[in-house]
Amino acid sequence: MRLVSSGRLHATFEFGELQVVSLRDGYIDMPPTRLRDEDGDALGELPAAVPLAGDNLRLSVNAFFVTDGTRSVLIDTGASDVWHDPTMGLIYDALDEAGIDRARVTDAAITHRHEDHVSGLITPDGAEAFTGLERVWIGAGDASVFTGRLEPIRDRVVPVSDEVAINDWITAVPTPGHTPGHTVYDVRSGTGHLLAWGDTVHVPTLQFGRPNVSWELDGDQPQARAARAALLERLTRPHHFVAGAHLDSPGIARVTPSGDGYALDYLAPPIG
Repeated sequence: MRLVSSGRLHATFEFGELQVVSLRDGYIDMPPTRLRDEDGDALGELPAAVPLAGDNLRLSVNAFFVTDGTRSVLIDTGASDVWHDPTMGLIYDALDEAGIDRARVTDAAITHRHEDHVSGLITPDGAEAFTGLERVWIGAGDASVFTGRLEPIRDRVVPVSDEVAINDWITAVPTPGHTPGHTVYDVRSGTGHLLAWGDTVHVPTLQFGRPNVSWELDGDQPQARAARAALLERLTRPHHFVAGAHLDSPGIARVTPSGDGYALDYLAPPIG
């Protein structure tokens, strides 16, 4: 995995025969009380290593464009205008900055149903954002989100119940817990694996070192904790990388064991 270019809203990596582009949709601020201990109670005092923006945690929001030059997959789509926050909805600018024609996106792979991951399929003016879109992959437990403003996409939804190949180089892997349909996408090239996840980790400065810490909005906290543990262990294998929706942009890193937890080594400096 090699960084080849970057800008204010994107970073482009060479990954074997594939190109991976991290796209910054923006950021959201959340109260630290969202963090939960193993009993489901609000976490106590935060370690000094966890930065705050004012009194809040600042979560990057990233999406990832992957292409082999013929077919292109967008993993998550940002928030469009539904978050009602000027710090979000930048994915279209990020695509422009990276020189990516939105019509190239043939498949959208959605990690889960929450607004900051799926809403970018529709632009603020109500049009479809990706005119070449053929399929939208999402966990079966989250497929009901395609109503209302997302209704025009519904006929292209492919519900994921088991591990399934999206194409020759991406496999959808169900990882329920945060939501019933939370899904990770295993991107494979000749040089390794890139696991693209949604809300497996919200606060990277805390949850890699203390992976038992969960998030208030995890629908099933024990299940989400178990999914995170399994994925972190998987990421310690040789030639494995992670692309995280809420890791610090551009959000692509290596994971290694460290004490009772894990350490994160970003492949590019933060942007945005």
